[in-house]
Amino acid sequence: MFVDSHCHLNYGNLQEDLDGVLTRAKEAGVDTMLAINARLKEYEDVRKIAEAHDHIWASVGVHPHEAEAEPDVELQDLLNRAEHPKTIAIGETGLDYYYEYAPREAQKRNFITHIQASRQTGLPLIVHTRDAEEDTISILKSEMEKGSFPGVIHCFTASQAFAEFALSIGFYISISGIVTFKSAKDLQDTAKLIPLDQLLIETDAPYLAPVPKRGKTCEPAFVAHTAAFLADLRGESLDHLARKTTDNFFRLFQKASAL
Repeated sequence: MFVDSHCHLNYGNLQEDLDGVLTRAKEAGVDTMLAINARLKEYEDVRKIAEAHDHIWASVGVHPHEAEAEPDVELQDLLNRAEHPKTIAIGETGLDYYYEYAPREAQKRNFITHIQASRQTGLPLIVHTRDAEEDTISILKSEMEKGSFPGVIHCFTASQAFAEFALSIGFYISISGIVTFKSAKDLQDTAKLIPLDQLLIETDAPYLAPVPKRGKTCEPAFVAHTAAFLADLRGESLDHLARKTTDNFFRLFQKASAL
């Protein structure tokens, strides 16, 4: 019924209790997950999880926070890992100027390398952006001029103007549990406006558990709470939103739908 389009199953409590996490997800109606790679040195861990479960897929990439530890990602390293049949996306990648965990120039270099990998493979780009809208738009615009590539803005928290830009270049927008927070009024307003055929849902587990699970370790089962909140917010039936976001996932991540 639901797809968790972005979760980190190799992290902490989730990996330690993976069987329980997957059982609870199944009970909540979550039958597909995309396990995200945030450090190349951890790719094998993510890949092995995907290989062991028919309903779990993997990405390959370096999170912008990790651009100091892995500052010069090689294009060929991404391309080689992207050849694996369970690897269906490039990322997550992007820019994060909120915490400044990594130098901005290293983040930008890595971001562009990931875009090149997306363009060459045809695999969707998973973009993380926080407090970096101007530079994210600039890079995406510049790279799109060199050749188009599919993508999604994950865990969307940016402005409505940024959402309009992302939608205009054909990207999808993925909404996390943040939308359920009382403080997320602007995000809620934007979430109402996203065309249903460009909408995805996610947990970003183990982070950002939605209400009514806020404060707990997030896990894929909780995407059902985000979906229910979104459906009510947008005035849509839960079943319809679930079907459409599932269809959207497989339309964007075509390598998964082909297997």
